[in-house]
Amino acid sequence: MGLLGAFRRRPGPDAAARARVAEIARRLGGFGPEVTLAVNEIVCADPACPGTETVILIMAPSAGSRACKVAKALDAVTEEDVAAALDG
Repeated sequence: MGLLGAFRRRPGPDAAARARVAEIARRLGGFGPEVTLAVNEIVCADPACPGTETVILIMAPSAGSRACKVAKALDAVTEEDVAAALDG
């Protein structure tokens, strides 16, 4: 590995993983097409954070925005995780 290779970040989750989690959230939350869902994986540097987490941002025109968090990498998020995040 060359010098520049030492600073490469791990590849982020693919669009299919984002779409899978968004579809689960849309179905479980009963969100219609007017609600925008954004799914992102973030790495939190704060020692109080779990490290890698998935954030589901729900943007409803009439209710504003709400962020739901799952303390897992996006690829590992299950339907049960999304249900718990939406309830919390």
